[in-house]
Amino acid sequence: MNSTPEPAQQQRTKPPLSEAAKASLARTHTLFRIFVVSVLGAFFVYQLDVNYLWLTTILTVAGLVLGVLLLVRSARLKESRLVLIGTISGLVVSAILVLLIVVTAVFFDEVRTYQECVGRALTDQAQSACRVQLERSLPTQLP
Repeated sequence: MNSTPEPAQQQRTKPPLSEAAKASLARTHTLFRIFVVSVLGAFFVYQLDVNYLWLTTILTVAGLVLGVLLLVRSARLKESRLVLIGTISGLVVSAILVLLIVVTAVFFDEVRTYQECVGRALTDQAQSACRVQLERSLPTQLP
């Protein structure tokens, strides 16, 4: 009835990384941090003021370039799954920002007027009036 104990399973441990692998991982993490800062920076600058659309565009382009670079590094070096998931998420946010930038550039005056109106609006009713003003200023049908 007593069975012989089986040898304890060895814990899964990764072999120690070489100096080159450590340097590569550190570089990937640094690029990822810069990527996150550029994507979040683009989002917050867009929220801050539409007059800084040029800065939002620069940060978004930098985010897209870094995102593609990180995707290539993650696919080629297979370093970190978390970096890969974060990069894909950041690229989705960057794609949405590209759409926002294009729409804002096309309707720049209308969006700027709306942003100024909302900045002065103190009540919900005043904000609703700003929204109605924006809707009236935009074209209803595209040719």
